[in-house]
Amino acid sequence: MPITAEQQAEISEQRAQSAPTRRVVAPGMEQHLYTAQPVLDHGFVRVIDYMGDDAAITQAARVSYGKGTKAVQNDEGLIRYLMRHWHSTPFEMCEIKLHVKLPVFVARQWIRHRTANVNEYSARYSILDREFYIPAEEHLAKQSVINNQGRGETLTGEDAQRVLEMLKADSARAYDHYATMIDEGEDGNGIALARELARMNLPANIYTQWYWKVDLHNLFHFLRLRADSHAQYEIRVYAEEICRLVADWVPYAYKAFEDYRLGGAQLSQPAVEALRKMLKGEKVEAADVGMSAREWREFMDIVS
Repeated sequence: MPITAEQQAEISEQRAQSAPTRRVVAPGMEQHLYTAQPVLDHGFVRVIDYMGDDAAITQAARVSYGKGTKAVQNDEGLIRYLMRHWHSTPFEMCEIKLHVKLPVFVARQWIRHRTANVNEYSARYSILDREFYIPAEEHLAKQSVINNQGRGETLTGEDAQRVLEMLKADSARAYDHYATMIDEGEDGNGIALARELARMNLPANIYTQWYWKVDLHNLFHFLRLRADSHAQYEIRVYAEEICRLVADWVPYAYKAFEDYRLGGAQLSQPAVEALRKMLKGEKVEAADVGMSAREWREFMDIVS
């Protein structure tokens, strides 16, 4: 269960409150405020706060471009232009703050994006819940033979069951030891080990939580990498859920991002040269344009 009954009651109370404001609000995002969107077996993503909308992006851009631009170009067209030409600062005018519950090993990937403000649940101060990410069997896979950081064929049968049993048993045993170490004991004879030390024995699949605040430009960079089909499944599902939220928040900007980043491709100078030759009907090989075998495979994946 991603959230407890107490947490759901708190969310319901937050959603029941409203206040008059003169600031811009995005109706699509207002519908998502505070609601926990389930991810994985115990995780979630929920929007705590946001600033700006599509109009905030174009407003910032027109400050740079000068007066009169709006008469020439509508908001959607301008946003698509900004995205197409890799402008960044107008998108930085929008921000979002998320509350995310996620496995520790996913958090360690996520934190590599250093352009956000993060405040994580403190296991030095508080006790972590007994919640672990245990993959569904269909998400267990062997090591890829062509990619050192990827998955290969799906694990099935007895091997899959053995892995699941080991994950469950090791998680339970580690938490039992953690609970024993921090126990103060009713008779005063408990170990009462410092929480900051006891946590070291916990596995990387235990859940943590944090608040994560980021501007839209850097959020798009995160999503471009983590919502990609090559990203690890466990972080990709979080990115995909955030994509759904962003699409309701800034629909023009998200559509441009989807077209030019998620669904688009960037070509190197040799790749452009190869494409031009192909369009002329010429036969082209990797060596003709100075591309490596891997570059050529990636290029062909785009154009074929």
